[in-house]
Amino acid sequence: MLIRYGKEKDGKLIKKAVVYTSNEHKINAADLDREAVFITSRLRANGHESYIVGGAVRDLILGKKPKDFDIVTSATPAKIKRIFRNSRIIGRRFRLVHVYFGPRIFEVSTFRSLKDGHSSNTYGTIEDDVLRRDFTCNALLYDPGKQLVVDYVNGINDIKKGVLRPIIPSELIFKDDPVRMIRAVKYAVVGGLSIPWRLKRRIKKEAELLNQVSPSRLTEELSKIIRSPAASQIVEELEKTGLYVYLQKEASALMKNNSAFRAAYLAGFNQSIFPLSALVRDYLELTIPSSKQSLNKPLQLSWKELEKGSFEDYRAVFQDVRRFILPMNPPRAELEQALRIIFTEHGIDVKKSRFFERVRTRKRTKKVPQ
Repeated sequence: MLIRYGKEKDGKLIKKAVVYTSNEHKINAADLDREAVFITSRLRANGHESYIVGGAVRDLILGKKPKDFDIVTSATPAKIKRIFRNSRIIGRRFRLVHVYFGPRIFEVSTFRSLKDGHSSNTYGTIEDDVLRRDFTCNALLYDPGKQLVVDYVNGINDIKKGVLRPIIPSELIFKDDPVRMIRAVKYAVVGGLSIPWRLKRRIKKEAELLNQVSPSRLTEELSKIIRSPAASQIVEELEKTGLYVYLQKEASALMKNNSAFRAAYLAGFNQSIFPLSALVRDYLELTIPSSKQSLNKPLQLSWKELEKGSFEDYRAVFQDVRRFILPMNPPRAELEQALRIIFTEHGIDVKKSRFFERVRTRKRTKKVPQ
């Protein structure tokens, strides 16, 4: 174990971080992404600090193979863009760089400062950047070249103890960004971490802040959750903590009032080939019964009738499902694919044109003879 020191204003040395070697952190180099390693090495070769950061490091320490790798660096977005031609600067207020390798995207961000608070957009040092992150388990830095983990916040010990500990003061962490409440539950489930009771109490107290979050951000978070191997456990915990109602209002209500729906809904995340279909399958089973004798039939249709359904029938199903999953707003093509999969399970072949058909009208102007 190594110690990284810094200097105070008076010049006195002070312990800043603990540095773990490969024998101590036990990260398996085979679980690293070669493109992520390439990005960090290119940045370092051009004279910039660079690390893999966040959830990927947490997963590597837990012995899991991450899907996504985020990178942090001392280089500004403009300099990153010059180093990687296959990149694009995104964002207006909080500028990042996306580096592309085929269909894969790697997010590269510049160290941020604490000068103007935890949500400022000024560039700073690595020490400041770490202290701006949400939880200690996500604030670990990994140098793939030297195979070192740099820990400024005692994150590795928190992971070993199984505790989710916030870095940002509790009175600010969720007010600055309410989505952190959802992520707290997700990180706890994925990392096998417990949420301290004071943090749980604050989540319940400030849950309504999620009403202020845009549908696009909620869609992004829920999309990540339903694609996770632990989707059912995450959704179950979100429902227990009272947060799922802000992601899926109608499904949350059905889970509370219908135990059969709750069991089938949670189990569906483990069984679905196409994640989005898990959100709507059990709702359709309730609303499209085997016969019209069902009490819950707002669509006034049965599966048997849908075998010979008209374009208007299919469109009605699509619109009802779109309403059901609000505020989530996935791309139209993804939702149509999810519905098509569910229809196929009932032996109904819905042609692509049924969903994508458009009624187009053209205004024709008659030429006036000269």
